[in-house]
Amino acid sequence: MVASRSSSFLETHEPPVRLVCIDLDGTLIGSAGVPTQAVWNAADQALAAGLHLAICTARPGTGLAWEWATRLDSNGWHQFQTGASIMHTGTGDTHSAPLPLGAAEQCRDNALSSGWVFEAYSHTDYIVDSSDQAAKQHAALLGIPYVRRSLDSLNGTIMRTQLIVTDVQLPAALASVSDDCAASSATSPVMPGYNFVSITAKGVDKASGVATMAALLGCTLPEVMMIGDGHNDVPAMQVVGYSVAMGNASDEVASAARFRVAHVDDDGVAEALRLAISTHA
Repeated sequence: MVASRSSSFLETHEPPVRLVCIDLDGTLIGSAGVPTQAVWNAADQALAAGLHLAICTARPGTGLAWEWATRLDSNGWHQFQTGASIMHTGTGDTHSAPLPLGAAEQCRDNALSSGWVFEAYSHTDYIVDSSDQAAKQHAALLGIPYVRRSLDSLNGTIMRTQLIVTDVQLPAALASVSDDCAASSATSPVMPGYNFVSITAKGVDKASGVATMAALLGCTLPEVMMIGDGHNDVPAMQVVGYSVAMGNASDEVASAARFRVAHVDDDGVAEALRLAISTHA
């Protein structure tokens, strides 16, 4: 059952949901590492009801994330790279917010001196400059072959960098980020014990990405639903009309959300999609 911390949207005459933004790890993806058939069925029903569905993730628009975005909505806008890359699965069009000059090099130097896993991303390419086991595990999670590469081998404009750190290393990793950049952290049930610190240009986050997608689709933010479970989902939850926390969400996320659904391993996203469809009744 969906739990609401406020009065019913049906009673307060709120606008129906037109765009549903869905985080990946811990939201669409649980411990099995892939979306369930129940989630895909609910997504198909939402599309049939006329809703727009969008991935909203820190992952790049390649590998499994692109495959799932295409399966979710093959002709729609999706947010990757924590808002730095907005990409259309039908046309390949992009909206970019690249890192400031020199920011990636500074992040790399901090990572290599501290023993953290360093990654960098363009729209469609990715490098990891580490031989740590976590780097290899993350490549498998992304669905991309692991090959250690240097930053200067990245093809395309640098959109984002990422650090993979343990819980103990997380505060230092977040504190290392320069003032002209923004940092947010996320986790994945597929890699317990690790934190993914996503570094973008200042002002670029999931909230800015959601706002861009809504504008591209002609939606208002009160017509948007954001479903998530982690720290980097909170900014987007704070600007949309319908914020939904997964049952496995942290207390921070649960406090930011108006609604809460089942655990990711119990198909909470399917429950949230049914909620979105019900606003059109």
